[in-house]
Amino acid sequence: MPLLARFVTTPLVVDVRRGALQELAAVLADQRISTSGRVAIAVGSTYGPIVQKTFEHGLVQADWFTVDGGTINTAIKLVERIRQQRYDAVVGIGGGTVLDVTKFAAARLGLPMVAVATNLAHDGIGSPISTLDNDAGRGSYGVPAPIAVIVDLDLIAQAPPRSVRSGIGEIVSNLSAIADWEAAHVAHGEELDGLAVALARTSAQAVQSHPGGVLDEEFLTTLAEGLVLSGISMVVAGTSRPSSGACHEISHAIDLMHPDRRAFHGEQVGLGAAFAWFLRGDRTAFHTTVDCLHRHGLPVRPMDLGFSLDEFAEVVAYAPQTRPGRITVLEESALTPAGIAKVVAGFDDEVRTRLASMAHPPSDAGDSGR
Repeated sequence: MPLLARFVTTPLVVDVRRGALQELAAVLADQRISTSGRVAIAVGSTYGPIVQKTFEHGLVQADWFTVDGGTINTAIKLVERIRQQRYDAVVGIGGGTVLDVTKFAAARLGLPMVAVATNLAHDGIGSPISTLDNDAGRGSYGVPAPIAVIVDLDLIAQAPPRSVRSGIGEIVSNLSAIADWEAAHVAHGEELDGLAVALARTSAQAVQSHPGGVLDEEFLTTLAEGLVLSGISMVVAGTSRPSSGACHEISHAIDLMHPDRRAFHGEQVGLGAAFAWFLRGDRTAFHTTVDCLHRHGLPVRPMDLGFSLDEFAEVVAYAPQTRPGRITVLEESALTPAGIAKVVAGFDDEVRTRLASMAHPPSDAGDSGR
């Protein structure tokens, strides 16, 4: 019998709206998630006490655990604490750090994980990847994607605007990552998944072309839904390829080479995407990316992240080593250190020229917190 379809694991629930957190108890009552009501809830120190008080009467069989830090050791300790009791599911309520720790713990325990996002800093809210600090710097670990994703826009509105803007850089970088994947497919025969590409590209284009900003509820909805779809695209592909290319290699290099100077992940990959478009020679995509990042108050030059051109050139030179075997425009260019320095200088000059030609300042950067 011919194969007529394929099975893709996707969340049972994706709820993006104001007040969505109030439905958490109803979501956990779904027999496919919890049959007994016994759940472990991991929270950060910022929202943890508030959320716990909100549900002290609605989730009477839940146990609460505070996550302090985003290291592999923190995640393992959470595993050990949760393992002392029997639970049907694990819930993570917080930003990217809390969700990554919780996803890893749930995977180790073999339990479904429900993600409740309190900011939109990156696509980890729906992805099958947990990014944690380790002895070598920072690592990415494959995990099952969340079984349910809740994004309460009331909570997002209370998050630092800079953390929300980071998600814009994250999702816009998808377009650069896809270009790397498609080029590797053409030049080297790497398998390309069209459905994953469609999910990642459509979600990125929706955010990039949206006229709103982080103070606009409609824009936040588009961004949140896009980040969820971006995560699902990785589930479909079975790899991070739809959303990770040269842009992420540059970000990983910053994390490893300058761990004390790293910015938000989305800020780094956004700048990495702009540089990758410049390196490809695609001026249209380069200008569109720079315009979008600048409009939302995101970094567009190495100096915006606190790096000199020489330091950024060193980051670019090291970047391919962060993902051995992955082919991106960085690997294909095979530039010498002198060649990289020249390209970085040209990139910075081109960005400055582009910014000088723009008649308007960033539309929503006034409260960026930078």
